[in-house]
Amino acid sequence: MIGEHELAQTGAVASDRAARTMKIAVFGANGPTGQHLVRQALSSGHSVTAVTRHPETFGQRHQMLRVLGGDVYDPASVAQAVAGHDAVLSTLGVPYSRNEITVYSEGVANIVESMRQNGVRRLVCVSSSATDPATRFNDTGGGFFFEKVLKPLITMTMGKTMYADMGRMEDRVMRSGLDWTIVRPSGLFDAPVVSAYQVAEGHLRGRFTARTDLANCMLHQLDSDRYVGKVVAVATFEGEPSVLDLIRKEAFQKRRK
Repeated sequence: MIGEHELAQTGAVASDRAARTMKIAVFGANGPTGQHLVRQALSSGHSVTAVTRHPETFGQRHQMLRVLGGDVYDPASVAQAVAGHDAVLSTLGVPYSRNEITVYSEGVANIVESMRQNGVRRLVCVSSSATDPATRFNDTGGGFFFEKVLKPLITMTMGKTMYADMGRMEDRVMRSGLDWTIVRPSGLFDAPVVSAYQVAEGHLRGRFTARTDLANCMLHQLDSDRYVGKVVAVATFEGEPSVLDLIRKEAFQKRRK
């Protein structure tokens, strides 16, 4: 049902211009979402530079793929990755930590500066629905245990430093002067294929987002100006995981960065 926000499903994303192949730089390419994004971008005919701190562990190979070692804390390596591209997509991610996290805000600050210097305008980056007060404090339909126990535990304890830095990242992106789109998924989980996910400006009443759907949503932003300068939510309603399974995988599993 279409409510306050107009929803778009995969395969039916509104486009303001015909889809075209582009040169794309993907930061966080070796992470779970980044790998989906690189694979989908290559399948769509784009030329991709996959930026990762550990290029030796990146398993994909393609004639249109360049794997580049780089660290978002290093302005020189960021500039090398950004130069000559049409768009930058950031899937930066780190595990939960009680220590201060800065990779989102400082990493994006270096990306933004390199984009300005190299005349690259289009930026799409991943944040989280947990940075949205409407999601953090309002009922999202998860039931009493999820809303009153698990969600506060995740957003205000386990992920407190992460979501704080995502908020700083969003602020820097919004003030960048670039053609930006911030994509906010909910609890991420693995799925084999892209589903009929939903996208809306602002907020969606959904608890989960498949990484395949998140990657597809990000890629679709390059085909349209519809959400330039906006924050969009993306949620999956097919094959949702259990809440306990999500916590086990996301809170305690170390991820490659």
